[in-house]
Amino acid sequence: MIEVFRRLAIQAGQAILDIYGTEDFAVRTKADESPVTAADEAADALISAGLREAFPDLKLVTEEQVESHGVTGDTFLIVDPLDGTKEFVQRRGDFTVNIAYVKDGVPVVGVVYAPARGRLFYTAPGGGAVEETGGFDPAVPGPTRSIGVSTPDNTALMVVASKSHRDAETDAYISRYAVRDMTSAGSSLKFCLVATGEADLYPRLGRTMEWDTAAGQAVLMAAGGEVVRFDDHKPLLYGKPGFENPFFIAYAPGVLLAQG
Repeated sequence: MIEVFRRLAIQAGQAILDIYGTEDFAVRTKADESPVTAADEAADALISAGLREAFPDLKLVTEEQVESHGVTGDTFLIVDPLDGTKEFVQRRGDFTVNIAYVKDGVPVVGVVYAPARGRLFYTAPGGGAVEETGGFDPAVPGPTRSIGVSTPDNTALMVVASKSHRDAETDAYISRYAVRDMTSAGSSLKFCLVATGEADLYPRLGRTMEWDTAAGQAVLMAAGGEVVRFDDHKPLLYGKPGFENPFFIAYAPGVLLAQG
């Protein structure tokens, strides 16, 4: 499964970069007021076709196909073909391709590819998580390095937060921690920065959908991290009605979480 996910993510990333490199591209607004571009649609078509061919018996949920949002159950494939469309439109580079497999409500296999950043993360077939460090040939995996979460120092935490969705509520929550430094990132890269130990804590007090988070959560959990609901600190699970997430916290174990 991870071989298929990896190949499709890289191919979709190239299709996205082909459009990203043009002088101008059209941006439309969807019914939920979020932006969509030809890059979202091209990546979605490529990934969906590949997944349906490889895994015809698995349900598929993808952001860009509204009819898939009626899927029910707790075991399915889930895709965000271009997570961080706002970053893409503003040419900030922090956009990703997210492909995940959710089993019994838990994302267990995932790929996160940031083509403009040259970073590719995925769950390893034998357990754990890796970052592929070169080549990005769809047919031939390149060198990888194992990744793992930090051992946090609660007197000097590194926090990552959203570039496009920071608000006063998020800042107020972060202020409850002893923070050494903060960084910002777009899309599911925030999960991956916690997974690699580049950050200790990522709180999200804003609307997200399961396709935004599943692949990143799979990578982070495989790297030893945790993702919990903001309200009660119970695990963030998948297959919820409408695929909408509650607020959540992603972190390296050892972070002393403040109550929401």
